[in-house]
Amino acid sequence: MAITPNADRARSGPTPLPDLIRRFAHLRVAIVHHWFVRQGGGEGFVAHLAELFPQADLFALTARPEGIPIRLRGRKLTTSWLQKVPGSRRYHRLFLPLFPLALEQFDLSGYDLVISSDSGPAKGVVTGTKTCHICYCHSPMRYLWEMYPEYRRQAPGGALGRAVFALSSHYVRQWDLATASRPDFFATNSLTSARRIRKFYRRDATVIYCPIDTGSFQAAVQREPFYLVVSRLVGYKRVDLAIEACNRLGRQLVVIGSGEEAAALRRRAGSTVRMLGGCSGAAVREHYSRCRALLFPGEEDQGVTPIEAQASGAPVIAFGRGGALETVRGWWLGQPMPPDATGVFFPEQSADGLVAAMTAFEEHEAEFSPAVLREQAERFDVSRFYPRMADFVSSCLERWHGEGGDAAPPTAAAAAAGVARASPPTQNPHDGYHS
Repeated sequence: MAITPNADRARSGPTPLPDLIRRFAHLRVAIVHHWFVRQGGGEGFVAHLAELFPQADLFALTARPEGIPIRLRGRKLTTSWLQKVPGSRRYHRLFLPLFPLALEQFDLSGYDLVISSDSGPAKGVVTGTKTCHICYCHSPMRYLWEMYPEYRRQAPGGALGRAVFALSSHYVRQWDLATASRPDFFATNSLTSARRIRKFYRRDATVIYCPIDTGSFQAAVQREPFYLVVSRLVGYKRVDLAIEACNRLGRQLVVIGSGEEAAALRRRAGSTVRMLGGCSGAAVREHYSRCRALLFPGEEDQGVTPIEAQASGAPVIAFGRGGALETVRGWWLGQPMPPDATGVFFPEQSADGLVAAMTAFEEHEAEFSPAVLREQAERFDVSRFYPRMADFVSSCLERWHGEGGDAAPPTAAAAAAGVARASPPTQNPHDGYHS
């Protein structure tokens, strides 16, 4: 089972970004993202990825101006015919049965390299023999695979809505599985996602962690006694557990984010909980810098917010599954606290489990080191992402060209760079994964 995190750079330091850009300057490049309807981790990833390819054009099923990162504005963006369908930008997931047809209409025949950024259907674009297709898959579609039962139960419209969702999901799931053969190579953001890709698609994926600009975050001199949640307010994020735990303990909690669960969560919130809705990036960073700790009760593929919190000197109290096991040096309850811990893991995804973890954290709060927190976050800094991603793309182009692909291979400098295998980050025994 070849799940291979990318190797660290040599001690001489990472290659400067301009040199990496020159490797691919001769290529015609397209980046396909599922949609730009709101700015989140996936859209931030595309913004960083596009830095390697200033010439790249963008493709998406649908887009809203506020969903496009500033660094991508001004680039050529092609949307599908769904863009003209009323409601498609606001209620895009309701158009699930139309995704396959819409994606397959994109004409990518003029490109040497296509990179699909996918936690939806973007990998399903059609490319020809003159085009190398690399899919960076954040996760197979959760609502079709890992979390299908939960999404089906919560489908709007009662029994009829659940039936329609089940029928359309069955159709799109078959298409999604069939299109897993379309990319020539897969990369992903975590060992958690790589396992899912292997389970559902039977494809191997190289792990290249999503980048974080850690230089944008800093710790305040004095922290304040509130916990923080930064999240889209959707069911699987389990923000309800953070609210319930803080209600029970009488602890201050600030929730930043918006989503379909916002109204229900506001009704659950007690007097110590403040829900701020969507906030600017500056406001989010300011709250990271002052909070007591970040609460992360959901199971994520990688999870950007724990890294941002650690870069800001804030420990993370996280459910001990998924990407948090890779991004946080967690202390498991009932075990001795490691000297380099950057957070606390709770094994049961429940309010009781989170309450126990918060109580343990408060007893040892002074033992968490801001310097260790910062060091952990810098493992995922964008300065490491660029050379790793560039080496991976170079290696894919070399392999693809050697196997009979028609696109021009990378430059000589790129040909010298490869992707080496490395041991995966140390996994907690509770995770149950062994490479």
